[in-house]
Amino acid sequence: MRKNNDLGLLILRVTIGVLMLLHGIPKLSAGLDFIKSMLVEKGLPGFIAYGVLIGEILAPLVILIGFRTRIAAAVYAFNCLVAILLVHSSELFSMGEHGGWALELIGLYFFGSLALFFTGGGNIAISKNNKWD
Repeated sequence: MRKNNDLGLLILRVTIGVLMLLHGIPKLSAGLDFIKSMLVEKGLPGFIAYGVLIGEILAPLVILIGFRTRIAAAVYAFNCLVAILLVHSSELFSMGEHGGWALELIGLYFFGSLALFFTGGGNIAISKNNKWD
């Protein structure tokens, strides 16, 4: 069987794009008040909460279609790091309730986006000739 890196990158793009979208879309309907209050509680300005929409809606959509995948993946990875630092830092070295790392899902998002940052989106993408693709 012949390897197909482009198909593998497409599968990775679709997987992390759809999963993060499913995580971010409810924030459109429920609002960002919870995130704003958490930021203010930590001494940060509440308007930073709108960055969640960029990291959990816009970046995944751009990754899905394969446009400037490397830039979108960097934004996505940064969003994951901020979420880990602000929300999940107490779980960083914890095990999950049923085994495994407590942060394995966000870890998969982070490392998947990091992989796309280094590889780009592949040839099955809207844009593939720019250095940021």
